[in-house]
Amino acid sequence: MSKKFTIQSLGCAKNLCDAEQMLAALFEAGYELVEDPDEADIAIVNTCAFIEDAKKESIDTILELAKCRDTGALVAIVVTGCMAERYREEVLDTMPEVDAVLGTASYLDIVEVCDRLLATAEEGHMESLTRFAPLDRALCEAPRVQTTPFYTAYLKIAEGCDNCCSYCVIPSVRGRYRSREMDAIVNEAAHLAENGVRELIVIAQDITRYGIDLYGEPKLAELLTRLCEIPALRWIRLHYLYPSDITDDLIAVIAREEKILKYLDIPIQHSVDHILAAMNRRDTHASLEAILAKLRHEIPGLVLRTTLITGFPGETREDFAALANFVERQKFDRLGVFPYSQEEGTPAAELPDQVDEDEKLRRAETIMKIQERVTAKRNARLLGKTLTVLVEGYDRAAGCFFGRSYAESPDIDGKVFIYKPEKNRPSEGDFVEVRICEDIDGDLVGELAASDPA
Repeated sequence: MSKKFTIQSLGCAKNLCDAEQMLAALFEAGYELVEDPDEADIAIVNTCAFIEDAKKESIDTILELAKCRDTGALVAIVVTGCMAERYREEVLDTMPEVDAVLGTASYLDIVEVCDRLLATAEEGHMESLTRFAPLDRALCEAPRVQTTPFYTAYLKIAEGCDNCCSYCVIPSVRGRYRSREMDAIVNEAAHLAENGVRELIVIAQDITRYGIDLYGEPKLAELLTRLCEIPALRWIRLHYLYPSDITDDLIAVIAREEKILKYLDIPIQHSVDHILAAMNRRDTHASLEAILAKLRHEIPGLVLRTTLITGFPGETREDFAALANFVERQKFDRLGVFPYSQEEGTPAAELPDQVDEDEKLRRAETIMKIQERVTAKRNARLLGKTLTVLVEGYDRAAGCFFGRSYAESPDIDGKVFIYKPEKNRPSEGDFVEVRICEDIDGDLVGELAASDPA
């Protein structure tokens, strides 16, 4: 039997980093990646289970791949990631399509499991396999295969979370917060830069806590300073910062270092004190107002992105009105909002005064309508200005190039479209200067202004 596999990684960029390590391990073991599931012997689904919609996507992906047993060469389906960890044996019990389940601390067992599945298939029978290592096991440094465009890569600096927000399953599926050794992170970043990466996206469930478990104090500021010393890197982007843990030292480094993009993703979830307390957040309305004001004052040109939850248990109409007013006043540059998802096994799922599903959705839509007005006013102020844009490709249908400025993070924000590059047409991965001329449905449109792409 051949050793062909296909893999689909769902959910967040942290999950993608795990998938990239699985790819490296499989390639080292002689496995061949194929895009068409009908050509694969094994299909791997790296699942997400953060909210109900993510679970549904994971299940639908597994069921769709299962059809390849009838139409192609597929003999086994392996489920990894957060849904695998969260539901463990239940995945096998309720989904006969699945042959193996690997928890979030066991994904590097992928080669052993795939070898065993292929061996049993050749023997004419299949056995169900599970691997669930302790969640708090030490992090394992392993090679990875970059799957993002050559100029952009994610750099995971820690695993797990200690914040224990009452609505969130992450601590139960990813374990306690564990930082990677700083030297290992810097070495990986240098290797990525040597291979052409120009934009490095530093990620963890909460990057502000980086180092506290290893070094006894937060070390994100020191880590960022060292990353900025890597010559080939041009942009360093930060995801995600917990508001109450943003220190003066960290603010100073972000403000001082040119390579660190003045774009901060700071999920706050709400602005009303009793809702924040019920969420087990360490913030208050006053502390949020203070840190947001301080960041804007200390970091010129700062772009602030946040996420909110509407319809959390106990959120009254007055609470929601206060949240909407907060959004109106704060004028976040970027904002995402999620209707509260009642996740079994979380403290919030047992709270009284659960909000009606339609009402949760209506409130989310109301927040987004406010944000659309804020975004339109922000974009209007950019007309006539020149932005540095990282070119991502060419849209043949629209007849233009497209990319992102420092104010757009990949996959979650919009694009900058670039028309009329009569001379020195840019290439993917170039940094170019773009004069903004128009705003179309929230995306910026401009003309190439610089004569020489960087």
